[in-house]
Amino acid sequence: MTSYNLAAAGGGGGNFLVPNATFFAELLIFLIVLGVIWRYVVPPVKRSMGERQEMIRQQIQESQQASKRLAEAEARYSAALAEARVEAAKIRETARADAQEIKDEMRQQAEQEVARIRERGDEQLATQREQVVRELRSELGKLAVTLAGRIVGESVADDARRAGTVDRFLDELQGMAAPESVPEQAKADGSVPVPNGRRKR
Repeated sequence: MTSYNLAAAGGGGGNFLVPNATFFAELLIFLIVLGVIWRYVVPPVKRSMGERQEMIRQQIQESQQASKRLAEAEARYSAALAEARVEAAKIRETARADAQEIKDEMRQQAEQEVARIRERGDEQLATQREQVVRELRSELGKLAVTLAGRIVGESVADDARRAGTVDRFLDELQGMAAPESVPEQAKADGSVPVPNGRRKR
C-alpha cells in the first residue's frame, strides 16, 4: 500500500521537494510584504520605541534630579531649623538679660525714690520739730513770766531783768529737752507735752 501511495504521489505532478512556480511566487510575495513592513512599518515602530526609551530616560533623569533637589532642600531645611533654634536661644537669652536689667533698673529707681521720700520726710520732720520748739519756747516764756508774777505778787512784764532770766531758763530747758528726748508718742501724733498738762499741736 505504501508503494501505491508513493506512486500516486509521484504520478500526481512531480516531486514536492523540487521548487515550482508557486513556490517562487509565494517567495516573491513574502519578500514584497517583508520589504513593505521594513519600509513603512519598522521605522515608525523603531522611532516610537526610541521616543519611548528617550522619554523613560528623561523621566529617570528628572526623578534623579528631583531626588537630588529634595535631598538638598531637606539639608537646607535642617540647617535653617538649626539656625532658627540657635537664634531663638539667643533671643531668649537676650530677652532674659534685658528683663533682668530692667528689673535691676526699676529696683534701683525704687530705692532712689524711697531714699528721696525718706530724705524729704526727715527734712519735713526737722522743720516741724524746729517750729514746735519755737512755739514751745514762746509759750514757755509767757508761762514763766505769768508764773513769776504770781509768785512775787506783782507783774514782771516790764522788768528789764525778765528777758535775761527767761532766756537763761529756756536755754537750760532746751539743753535738757534735746530733740532725742521728745517722747515717741509725741513724734507719732505730732503733739508735744507742755507744762500744766496741756499739749501743743
